[in-house]
Amino acid sequence: MDVNGTVAEGFEPVRTAFRRNFETLGDRGAAVAVYRDGRKVVDLWGGAKNADEATGGSDGADGAVTGGTAGPAPWEHSTAQIVRSATKGVAAAVLLLLAQRGELDLDAPVGHYWPEFKARGKERALVRHVLAHRAGVPVLDRPLTPAEAADPDVTAAAVAAQTPAWDPGSDHGYHAQTYGWLTGELVRRVTGRSIGTWIAEEIAGPLGLDLWVGLPDAQAGRVGRVAPIEAPAADGGLRLRPKRAVAEAYADPSSLTRRAFGAITPQPDENDPAYRAAVLPASNGVATADGLARFYASLIGEVDGVRLFTPESVALARAEQSAGPDRVLVVHTRFGLGYMLHGSASPLLGDGSFGHPGRGGSLGFADPGSGIAFGYVTNGFRKSVTADPRAQALVRAVRTALGE
Repeated sequence: MDVNGTVAEGFEPVRTAFRRNFETLGDRGAAVAVYRDGRKVVDLWGGAKNADEATGGSDGADGAVTGGTAGPAPWEHSTAQIVRSATKGVAAAVLLLLAQRGELDLDAPVGHYWPEFKARGKERALVRHVLAHRAGVPVLDRPLTPAEAADPDVTAAAVAAQTPAWDPGSDHGYHAQTYGWLTGELVRRVTGRSIGTWIAEEIAGPLGLDLWVGLPDAQAGRVGRVAPIEAPAADGGLRLRPKRAVAEAYADPSSLTRRAFGAITPQPDENDPAYRAAVLPASNGVATADGLARFYASLIGEVDGVRLFTPESVALARAEQSAGPDRVLVVHTRFGLGYMLHGSASPLLGDGSFGHPGRGGSLGFADPGSGIAFGYVTNGFRKSVTADPRAQALVRAVRTALGE
C-alpha cells in the first residue's frame, strides 16, 4: 500500500498507524490531516477512490481525467468524501458563531425564532437543547422520502408538527437526522440564508476549506472529486460486535434508535449527485481530511490569520450539557453544545476535546489543551456510529506523538 503525503518530525507514528489501517483494518481509501497550533503537521492519503472503475488517473482542476488506466482510481490529495454525522460539528459552529455575534440567544426558546415549533408541547425547548440533543424530537411519526428531506419547507413543517418523545430539556437522545432540520431551520429563520450557504460564505470561504454542506455543481462536475461510499476491504479478522442492547434497539422497528436513523426512508443513495447537492447538515457534508482538520483548527486558534471561535465559544462547545444513557444510541454519551465530548462512545484526545464522528468512520475534533485539530475521512463504510477502530488507531498515534 502506497501512503502519500508528509508528517512533521515526531508525528511518524501517525503514518505507521495510517498504513496499518489498510493492512489490518480494511481501509479502502482514506486520508488524515492533523494541525497543531494552526500549522499542519500530518497530511496523508492512500488507497483507492473506488473499487472497480475502469478509468484511473488524476482529475485535474478542469475536471478532466488524465493518465487513465484500467483498475481502481487512486485516492488523491484533493479527494473529498461524504462525512455523514461529522457534518453536525460544522452545523453546530454556525449556531455558536451566530450566538457569538449576538444574533442568536442560546437560552431562548426555539419558538422565539420559529413560532410554528411551539406546537405539541415543545414550547420549553431551548436553542441549547437542540445543540445538546435534548429537544425531544429525534424521530418523525412519518419518515420523509429523500426528496422531502431535501426540501426545507417540508422538513420544517414535519419537525414543528412532531410530538416530542420526552419533555424537552429533561433527557437526551441522539437526533440523528432531525438535528440537521432543527439547526438548518434556526439558521434560515435568523439569517435568511440556508445553513449550507452560510457555511460556504462565512466558514469555508474565509478559510479556503474543501468542505461543503450541499455540494455545488462546480465541485460535483469534477470527475472523481468525491469518492463513492464503498464496503471496506477485507478486515483482517476484525469484527465489530455491538452490545446486545444496542443490537436489539437497531433491530426493533418501534425503537427510538431505529426510528431516529430511519427518519429518511428509504435510505438515500449517498453516491447520488442529487443527494450530495442537498443541504442536510446532520448527515451529508462533503470534505477532505484537510478541510475537516483545518475547520477544527480555526475553532481553537488562528489558521493563516483566521480564527472562528472566541475562547468563550470554545468553552461553550466543550461544556458538558448531556451525559449518561442516550435514549437513541443506547450507550453512554456526552455532549457539549453541538459536539460530542471525550468518552467511551467517542474517545477523542482527552477530556478537553470536542468534535464529532460520522457513522462509518469519519472523525473531526479539536483539543484546545494540546492545540491539536484532527480530520479523518474514508470511503470504506462500517456500520459503527462511534469509535471506529480506524479513526481510533490514528487518535492513539497522535497521542503517542505528543508523548502522552
